Amino acid sequence: MSDYAAPILYAVVMWWFLTGVILWLNHRPRHTHAWSFGATSLALAGALWAIAWSAGEPTEAGAYAAFTAALVVWGWQEMAFYMGFLAGPRRTAGLPTARGLARFGQAAATNLWHEAAIILGALAVAWLTEGRPNRIALWTYLVLWGMNLSARLNLYLGVRNLNAEFLPEHLRYLGSFFRRAPMNALFPVAMTLATAILLVLLHPAVTQTPSAFTLAGHTMMATLMALAILEHGFLMLPLPSAALWGWGLPARRPAGDADTRTAR
Repeated sequence: MSDYAAPILYAVVMWWFLTGVILWLNHRPRHTHAWSFGATSLALAGALWAIAWSAGEPTEAGAYAAFTAALVVWGWQEMAFYMGFLAGPRRTAGLPTARGLARFGQAAATNLWHEAAIILGALAVAWLTEGRPNRIALWTYLVLWGMNLSARLNLYLGVRNLNAEFLPEHLRYLGSFFRRAPMNALFPVAMTLATAILLVLLHPAVTQTPSAFTLAGHTMMATLMALAILEHGFLMLPLPSAALWGWGLPARRPAGDADTRTAR
């Protein structure tokens, strides 16, 4: 079991630390965002280089490099959206009278450019790793994308906890597209599929005698999936998830003001 401790701990720490840093930067004054995003864009360039390099390195070091680089690429996507640089053509709240496809169309328009950027990012990572022995970066990126999309859809359909404090002030209009509900039809399906994917990711790391590359890479990806499942659980369970990143969040607003807002 000691062989699994390092990749599990690394994945947990990176998930916690990078999420907190992104939250902290997103909630800084607006005049700081251009500088923060510029620095993150330089990190993006380095991450893409690291993905290209690590793709030919089916080693333990290559697995760590690919996993870390994929997190940086995803972090750039998140900052581009939450800082408002790549959001969508709609920057206003949804119409109260909108229902069905009309409401969904309005919601989709708030993050259209963000979703397009995510797709382009996936294509770039796929191209950099095509035909190479180490594709940890691609699978890590796809895990993040899939679970992020699932969280967004669940928030749209209805969850118990919106965690409004995760959302920067300039994106408060997104709260009009999310709702509170004790459960929705997608949630149990998403949790079941995510658990199945978790087992698929973990399988190569625990069967027979995996190489150091396989053990590290698949353990980190499985841990990341488990953390994403945990974050989904925060949407429905009465747990203070924001406490995990209290150092990256501004002071809480009055509880009554948060009820109409959305989450990360």
